[in-house]
Amino acid sequence: MGTRFFRLVAVVAFLCACRTVAPPALRFAPPGTDVAVLRNAYQLSDAERLALTPENLRALTQEQVDQIYARLASGALPDGAFRGDLFFPRGRSGRARIRDLADPSPGLLAHVAALRAERLGRVLWKGKVFFRSQRLVRNRIDDRLLLRPIIRDSDTIPKLTFDGETTWLLFPARLSCGESRFDPTRPSIVVDYSEAPKLEGYRPVPDRLAGPEALNIRDEVRIIRPGFYLGRAYFGTRFALNFTLVDPAAPSGAPDAGLVQANCNDAGASQTLELRK
Repeated sequence: MGTRFFRLVAVVAFLCACRTVAPPALRFAPPGTDVAVLRNAYQLSDAERLALTPENLRALTQEQVDQIYARLASGALPDGAFRGDLFFPRGRSGRARIRDLADPSPGLLAHVAALRAERLGRVLWKGKVFFRSQRLVRNRIDDRLLLRPIIRDSDTIPKLTFDGETTWLLFPARLSCGESRFDPTRPSIVVDYSEAPKLEGYRPVPDRLAGPEALNIRDEVRIIRPGFYLGRAYFGTRFALNFTLVDPAAPSGAPDAGLVQANCNDAGASQTLELRK
């Protein structure tokens, strides 16, 4: 019985691990390449930025995702609603791994646990809404799953219909431009949940799950091209997972160099973004 079970787990894990192949246009430096060399010799071209999608980013190893993130600028602070996707770090074997959550078992079973957590997170979390003028972010959460039973006054939760889905707006966070934990040489767009109790619309249940009393989440985000962002989520001080944010109405075509190379602390960056929409 035990042997059959582990064979079944292996088959499921293999099937779940099949992912979109990384786009051939992408270039990567040798492991350990200095960030300055990486940005100079492997600067992302327009073709590479256009080739990146949420699907093929999930196909990359974490080392490759890190290289892409290091080459990005923050861009101006975003505004409006975005479609979200998330994925855990993966090694060269293609196996997902949970870095900051309790690892229930080694090897293959840990990979299966990570895949299940990734799939659940993807179903539950639908993206973010940025309120730039208020320096506020709220998360788009599916209201049909786990949280409904623990929220007594769910009818009072604000909702948003976007991208064909109506979702709750929960887990408020402070929006700012700040230092990247991964790469302090360039700023990132920072989404900080530690100040959530001070923000308008904060609900102890369930919003405190993202705060210092629980997961203690902090996100940092950089722009790939207008309407498409790559993010990193931290639980406490440690890196946990990657995520992407997409505006499905963003214009296609070659990315505007001024927008993808701007930093969120540049004076007038947000005004420039507004003028070019």
